[in-house]
Amino acid sequence: MKIKRFEFNMFPVNCYVLWDETKEAVVIDPGCFYDEEKQTLKNFILSNGLQVKHLLNTHLHLDHIFGNPFMLQEFGLSASANQADEFWIDEAPRQSRMFGFRLQEAPVPLGHYINDGDRITFGQTTFEAIHVPGHSPGSLVYYCEADHCMFSGDVLFQGSIGRADLEGGNFNELIDHIRNRLFTLPNETVVYPGHGAPTTIGNEKSENPFFR
Repeated sequence: MKIKRFEFNMFPVNCYVLWDETKEAVVIDPGCFYDEEKQTLKNFILSNGLQVKHLLNTHLHLDHIFGNPFMLQEFGLSASANQADEFWIDEAPRQSRMFGFRLQEAPVPLGHYINDGDRITFGQTTFEAIHVPGHSPGSLVYYCEADHCMFSGDVLFQGSIGRADLEGGNFNELIDHIRNRLFTLPNETVVYPGHGAPTTIGNEKSENPFFR
C-alpha cells in the first residue's frame, strides 16, 4: 500500500490518500478548505490515475470534513463514518462561526455508516474499523494489519491523545479504549494521526505521558 499525506492549513490537518498496485484508492479526512488545497488533492488523484473507492472520515469534527462537499462534487463520493458523530455535520456552520469564518459549501450528509469491526476494501487492501470513542462519540481508527499501520484521526498522537472536552467527549473512555483496543496491537504498528507526525504503538505505550 502506498500512502500520500497532505497537510491542509485552515486547521493543520493530515489528509491521507492510500492506494495499491490496482490503483484503487481511499481518501481519509479531506481537510481541504481553500480552493488551492482542493485542487492539489484532485490533481494528485487524477495525475496518478487513481480510482477512489471510499471517502472515509475518522470522525466528523469540522476540520476533518471541510473537503467532503468537494469530494462529492468532483468524484461522486459521499463520506462514510460512524453514526454517533453525525450530529457534528449539523453543528459545522455554528462551529465555523465560533472560529470566525464561514464554510464555503454547506456540509453534506454521510453516504454510509461504519461500525466497529467493519471491513473496508479497495484493490487488494483491507482496513478494519476500530471504534475508539472519547475524543468524539463516533471516532474510528482504520487499521491495516497487512501493512502494519493505522490511521488514528484525533484519538492518538505522538506523545499525546485527542482532547476530550468537546461535546460527546469523555477522557476516561478515551484512555480506556486506547489502552484496551489499540495498545493490544503489535508494537511495530505505525500510527498515522490526524495532526502531526507518525509514531508507533510501541513508542506510545512506552513514552506517551498519558499512559505512564
